[in-house]
Formats: sequence, C-alpha cells, structure tokens
Amino acid sequence: MIVRGAEIDVERIGTGLDLVWGHGLTQSRLLEDRRTLIDWTEVPARVVRYDARGHGVSESTTNLDGYRWDELARDQLELATGMDIHRYIAAGASMGAATALHAAVLAPDRVRGLVLVIPPTGWETRAEQAGTYEVGAEVIESRGIETLIAAGANVAPPDPFVGDLEYREQRAAGLRSWDPDRLARAMRGAARAQLPSRDDIESIACPTLVLAWTGDPVHPVSTADELGRLIPSADVHIASSAAELSTWTQLVADFVSARSSHPA
Repeated sequence: MIVRGAEIDVERIGTGLDLVWGHGLTQSRLLEDRRTLIDWTEVPARVVRYDARGHGVSESTTNLDGYRWDELARDQLELATGMDIHRYIAAGASMGAATALHAAVLAPDRVRGLVLVIPPTGWETRAEQAGTYEVGAEVIESRGIETLIAAGANVAPPDPFVGDLEYREQRAAGLRSWDPDRLARAMRGAARAQLPSRDDIESIACPTLVLAWTGDPVHPVSTADELGRLIPSADVHIASSAAELSTWTQLVADFVSARSSHPA
C-alpha cells in the first residue's frame, strides 16, 4: 500500500474491533514474530500490523524527519484511512507506542483506545537517548553492524529476560538482518523523535492501557508512570519477571473486550 509516498507492507488478521499495531525501532513484523510480546490469536480484534517506514520490507525515505514519531503517526492514520478504518485502537511497542500517542493527539476522534507497550524515553530523558542513536549510526557507518552488536553485548537485558539465553542472540540476529545504510538512517531519524508534550497528552480522553517492564533505561518505568499520571483513564502495569510478562496478552485481550462492550 502506498502511504504518503512510500510503499508500506501491511497485513490484517482476526476479527472484531479494529486495532492497529506498530512495532519498535529496528523491528518489523517478521522480527516480532520471532519473539512475540502479544499473542494476537488470543485478542478479539481485527489487527492491522505493518512494517513502519524504513523498516522490514517497507520503503525507506531519505528525509530523516520522516522517522519522527509524529510523522509515523501521520503514516498510520493515512494507512488506516486507506484500509477503510475510521475509528480504531492505536497500539504499539516502543516506537509504535509513541506513534500511537501521537495519533491520539493528532486525531482524537479516530482513536478509541490506546495500548502503549514499553513506552520509550521522552521529554527530559530523550536527549541522552537521541545521542546514543547518533553514536550508533556513526558506529554502523564507520565500523559496521557487528561492532554495534559487540558494544551492546554486556548491557543487561530488561528484567523479564534475565536468564533468557536466547535474548541477546535474537537481538543480534535481528540487527544482522538489516541493510547497514537503512539501519543507520532509521537510528538517526529516531534521534529526532519526541513524545507529544505533556499538555497534549493530558488532553487524551480515550481509555488507555500502559504495559512496561523494569530494568530497561531505553524504556524506563518513569515514562510509563508519567503517562499514567497524565492520561486520566490510564491503567498501568509493570512487569519485572517472565511470569508477569506472560500476562500481557490477557491484559490486552481484556482491554479490547471492554471496548467491544462499550462501542462508543
């Protein structure tokens, strides 16, 4: 599907309320399928999943501003329009969660609910993370992806993945699947991204589910807590173990079921 000048790869599965899911930075539908946070077969929704601009098999753009989260939200809204979806639950992980937040701010009449999974750094904590992405892009361009992988080898995983022997291996395999130029471009674009302002987030009135985990400075609990404070209807859940993480699919299913019972 052509979305704002770029070919975007998209699929729709399931039945029920429309839910549009956005993946995280450096991810794609294929990479998510190798380690699923949410089992969509257990969620009573008609789920749209797509590779964001510059990710997976979707088309890249040379304009780095096109990777800002507000621009990715505009992509999502146009994609939904192209699929004859007017109102939907906006959902996503990390970059996808930020995209969903911007969609709710840009088009509050179209977003009937939010599912924000591991929301990323924002506001005051964003500048340091943006610098990390810039450095990462420079490393890829000057020394290659393997150097980037090696640099992150000693970084502790998020708490729910402590002791998971496949976690680092799968992350490394995901990075190796990228074209280096595309990966560097996506990281530089992410360095330009920011969450909506706190004032804009306070205006969000739709029901919201926030799912976060501990032990991850890229997706700090502080962001989830602040979203819980700012959004009047937000319900926040924090996972610190694999067992707690395993409840997320049911939490999302319950959230969607509640929206089905209250179709407005």
